[in-house]
Amino acid sequence: MLRTLSIRNIVLIERLDLEFRDGLGVLTGETGSGKSILLDALGLATGARADTDLIRQGSDQCAVTAEFEVDLDKGFTAILEEAGIEDGGGGLILRRVVNADGRSRAFVNDQAVSVSLLRQIGGKLVEVHGQHETHGLLDPSTHGRFVDAFGRLGGQINKVREAFQIWRAAGKQLEDAEAAMEAAKRDEEFLRHAVEELRRLQPVEGEEEQLAQLRTMMMNGEQLVQALKETFDALNQGDGADAAVRRALQKVEQVAEKAGGRLDNAVSALERSLMELGEATGELERASGELNWDPAELEQVEERLFALRALARKHDTDVEGLPTLLSAFERRLADLDDGAGNIEALRAEVAKSRAAYVDLAGKLSAARVKAGKGIDTSVAKELPPLKLEAAKFVTVVAELPEQEWSETGKDRIVFEVQTNPNTAQGPIHKIASGGELARLMLALKVVLADADSVPTIIFDEVDAGIGGAAAAAVGDRLSRLSGGLQVLVVTHSPQVAARGDCHWQITKIGDKAGNVTSVDELNGGERTEEIARMLAGSSVTDEARAAADQLLSQSPHGLAS
Repeated sequence: MLRTLSIRNIVLIERLDLEFRDGLGVLTGETGSGKSILLDALGLATGARADTDLIRQGSDQCAVTAEFEVDLDKGFTAILEEAGIEDGGGGLILRRVVNADGRSRAFVNDQAVSVSLLRQIGGKLVEVHGQHETHGLLDPSTHGRFVDAFGRLGGQINKVREAFQIWRAAGKQLEDAEAAMEAAKRDEEFLRHAVEELRRLQPVEGEEEQLAQLRTMMMNGEQLVQALKETFDALNQGDGADAAVRRALQKVEQVAEKAGGRLDNAVSALERSLMELGEATGELERASGELNWDPAELEQVEERLFALRALARKHDTDVEGLPTLLSAFERRLADLDDGAGNIEALRAEVAKSRAAYVDLAGKLSAARVKAGKGIDTSVAKELPPLKLEAAKFVTVVAELPEQEWSETGKDRIVFEVQTNPNTAQGPIHKIASGGELARLMLALKVVLADADSVPTIIFDEVDAGIGGAAAAAVGDRLSRLSGGLQVLVVTHSPQVAARGDCHWQITKIGDKAGNVTSVDELNGGERTEEIARMLAGSSVTDEARAAADQLLSQSPHGLAS
């Protein structure tokens, strides 16, 4: 709710600080006193278009600060977190500064923000209805939300949202499968040829390294064989290394006992040497047999290695990736072969999920029609006392084209009105005008009070063109509405003014320096005098004061003020 409003250098106001309370606040004053300036200032603070004409003559800039007490859980937390704004401990301070060159700056909780963000936040805090400025309920895009809240349809909407998401997910799966099928069909000839080619080679993981090593050995085969030959020659020189070691072992063994154990290690070493020499000779013989390649074998190894590398280059991969590539191509061919059946199954799933959505959305539509009729009936009861007995209010629930269906249903919901029997019915913001529109909004606000999340509502001359019982009815409804919301009303009606919980008088004072607007809160006799002025005009009589006292006595708040 609006708690304070500070205005600096706006039109006729040099400096003004106001405090607001809960309930119904009324602002009165003679025509031209500057009541609209307060609304312009508040509009500036909540994101309205900046106009340099608002800057007080002789000033370089104007500024407005509006402080609100809010429940941050009601849609504000996410906005503030996304913008990186501290929540201010349950309060929001909106500030706007406009320079003479037309540039303006916006702040929320002393942090600079864009005007669009200021407008977004301001729209959740204040709603204005008047002769020339209307928003909130007059925006057709909000009507569905109000009908849903009035009918308490949140549970049904959640079910529709879930069904819509399932339907859309199934549709996405079908689209992806159909796109994959089309791509596979375009690539079918290539895929079948590639699979055949890869299967013919049957690449094996790690094969390239093995083939490369084998090829290197084969290419060096002659050199290896020559080295082995020379090794054998060295080992077999004379009667051979084996015979020489045996003779040495025999010689040492013959005298080992006489050496007192000093030759035992030498005997063991010669024995090991004899065994290892035998092993080495065996390994050399084995290697010699393996390295004795046929030139045709080298050709076969090179052929396969080069074929694998060529195929890898063809598919822009490495040889190691060929087995994985073959598996992927085989899967794509399998998808192509099985795709028709899979797509049919997906189409059946889409049809099933669509039917589920249509069923739930249809039930939601029926509930909305019922809720709309409830709103229509309630609004109809409010219209005659507001001197709108000829008007007819209708909640229109129409089905949207399928391409416009959404997770909130398949309905377009619009509030329409027929102001007279001989006029056409149409959207409320296009058909009603002036005071009619403000009173229609008042009736609708009274009916939808529990469904509205905007904490502060301002009515600008909602009583225009009416008086007597109709004005009293307006005051009564404003008072009822203020039971759950903060309501501010700019009024010329004493019947409305008397219903206020608090009352401000706006006065324009002129002197040699120019005109200045002042705002004073009225209490007791001051309030009686102002209402008497509203009843009698410029010449306040005792009869007018008595009538003012009578009006205040009928108000649950007037006498206590």
